[in-house]
Amino acid sequence: MINSNSKRIAKNTIMLYFRMIFTMIVSLYTSRVVLNALGVNDFGTYNVVGGIVIMFTFLNSAMASTTQRFLTFELGKGSGDQLRKIFSTSIIVHGLIALIILLLSETVGLWFLNTYMKIPPDRLYAAHWAYQFSVLSTLLMILSVPYNAIIMAHERMNVFAYITIISTILKLIIVFMLAYFNFDKLIFYSILLFAVALITQAIYMIYCIRTFKETKIIWALNKNLFKEMSVFAGWSLFGNLAYVAFTQGLNLLLNVFFGSVVNAARGIAVQIQGTISSFAGNFQGALNPQITKSYSAGDYK
Repeated sequence: MINSNSKRIAKNTIMLYFRMIFTMIVSLYTSRVVLNALGVNDFGTYNVVGGIVIMFTFLNSAMASTTQRFLTFELGKGSGDQLRKIFSTSIIVHGLIALIILLLSETVGLWFLNTYMKIPPDRLYAAHWAYQFSVLSTLLMILSVPYNAIIMAHERMNVFAYITIISTILKLIIVFMLAYFNFDKLIFYSILLFAVALITQAIYMIYCIRTFKETKIIWALNKNLFKEMSVFAGWSLFGNLAYVAFTQGLNLLLNVFFGSVVNAARGIAVQIQGTISSFAGNFQGALNPQITKSYSAGDYK
């Protein structure tokens, strides 16, 4: 059993690192090309308007880790009915989170964008388009969290890696398309990135619905389960809030005081930082499901 688990962890780690190396090479290449295609101001504008939406996702980040933990734990116990209840509850909860973030984005977010953001007046129209498509992409990401979590819980890291590679290739195609269209490149780039997010999340959902029987949703909120998951999420809520405030909050402050050019520089720096930090994260991602399943099954050895 131990040998089998070790082999699975090793295989999953290799798949995640293969995914990471591929995406790292492509993203480092595309960041420079996108910067040249959009220009410094538009590149910085896209990074900062997306940051406004991300500021509201700290609650979703806490619930994402909670969803994966509960699904993995129940999968280790082997309770199919309870697993379906957890998945259905997480779908409903993430739907509510999506509605809250949509409301905040279209009120507080828009107010901040129009009042405090330093964006060239002639690019404000395009910035609004980029903002709205960033909102839609974020909502898609939130709604897909339970589907991503069930893939991770079942340790299908190869599926996770393949879909990520498909998404990366589509984004690479977008980069080349920017050079051949005379349409406003910031608006065009935002629309295409949303299209990639829509395709990617559709693949995740279709795969999960066809593969895992527990993804058949029960449209009734389990109050006890909701309370238990909310209490668990509370422990990581403040940590996620602090992380989002540090990363995206800093991005917004840089724009308020220095403008979109500085945001462009930081956007590239953050992308490189994220690539480097993912080295440790990939190994942890392959290891966590096995630890949780072993604990839930009482396999403390």
